[in-house]
Amino acid sequence: MVGGLGTRVCGLAGALADDGVETHLWFVGDPGEPGHERRGALHLHRWCQWISKHHPGGVYEGEHGKAGDYATSLPPFLMHSGLLRHLTRGGRSLVIAEEWQTVNAVLHLDWLLRRAGLRDRVDIYWNANNVYGFEVIDWRRLQEASIISTVSRYMKHEMQGHGVDPVVIPNGLSPDAYLPPDRAGVGAARRALRGRLVITKMARFDPDKRWLESIALVAALKREGWNPLLIARGGNEPYGREVLDAARNAGLAVETRDNAPGDVAGLIGSLRDTRGADVIELTRHVQPDCRRVLFRSSDVVLANSRHEPFGLVGLEAMAVGGIAATGCSGEDYAVPGHNALVLQTGEPDEFVGLYGVLRGSEAQLNAMRRAGRTTARQYAWPSVIERNLLPRLHGLRGLRKVQRRGPSTGRKAS
Repeated sequence: MVGGLGTRVCGLAGALADDGVETHLWFVGDPGEPGHERRGALHLHRWCQWISKHHPGGVYEGEHGKAGDYATSLPPFLMHSGLLRHLTRGGRSLVIAEEWQTVNAVLHLDWLLRRAGLRDRVDIYWNANNVYGFEVIDWRRLQEASIISTVSRYMKHEMQGHGVDPVVIPNGLSPDAYLPPDRAGVGAARRALRGRLVITKMARFDPDKRWLESIALVAALKREGWNPLLIARGGNEPYGREVLDAARNAGLAVETRDNAPGDVAGLIGSLRDTRGADVIELTRHVQPDCRRVLFRSSDVVLANSRHEPFGLVGLEAMAVGGIAATGCSGEDYAVPGHNALVLQTGEPDEFVGLYGVLRGSEAQLNAMRRAGRTTARQYAWPSVIERNLLPRLHGLRGLRKVQRRGPSTGRKAS
């Protein structure tokens, strides 16, 4: 699980499997875990494990070598381990590949299927979650080998500059995103943070995430006497040092807090006694149950990126009744003033003006929370699949009807 890409892939694969479609997820995996693991209709396949042994720093360490091995070894294995037999017996399959690292694997698989005379029995989609790696993609060949998709209208327009016109299939939220936040945890967090204007920001330490603008906003709110507290969770990126130095240079008191052991109690413990702090940096990954508590307890969840292909954090905040302040790029779901604050600039005065109107009206805040929850429910993965993916996959639609009627008829999807 890494960032929005991990959330998308796991959510989409899990939703397809929950709907009874035999689903196989092939990913660069932990070398210490089983190569194949089954969870109902979902099969997890950890690939390139022999390379991962030499790169303990994470999935993106040594990514070029991993991408090369993935493209060379996986398509032939897929063909000979079951796909060929399934297709020659009249079955159909859907293949979805994500991001630039899988482009050559798509090209290889397309070539193998054409050589076997089976290409018409497989729908291949290649999806872009971001613009990373676009400079190394052979767009002409990729268009010939697959249907190209992306996650928002903003990304669609970005990609049209490369001579492609992708289909938009938005991201979705997994079922746990809609679970009610732990009530006791929300109450404890609010008591610990009483009297503060609590702003939560969770994003990679990257200039595109407008971290420096967020620091300037907190400094401006402090000058206005709003008593702000920024709860920040970034990552291990070196840019994080620049962000925290900027906060100190702006006269903000920065404290680093360890939210161990990672549960709600650990989160609450890290938020106690904040009287001397303007910025609290959390040092550990914030688990989903803790995110729900934090998003619901905060006055605002700041998701104000200048370049955001989709914006999962804002949607997650809305799903639990939080107030999201998004940017103005890929957040197709955000309706200004209705279900979210939409920040079109990085200037502090914009936030002060927009939130200042809401701050004194509990009725308006509650209306925005309700609208946000209603919007978020429309982005549950089953709904996204039903509205955006299945209408384009006639073979898979037929498969689902067969499975819902009764016992297996020998048709499946991989």
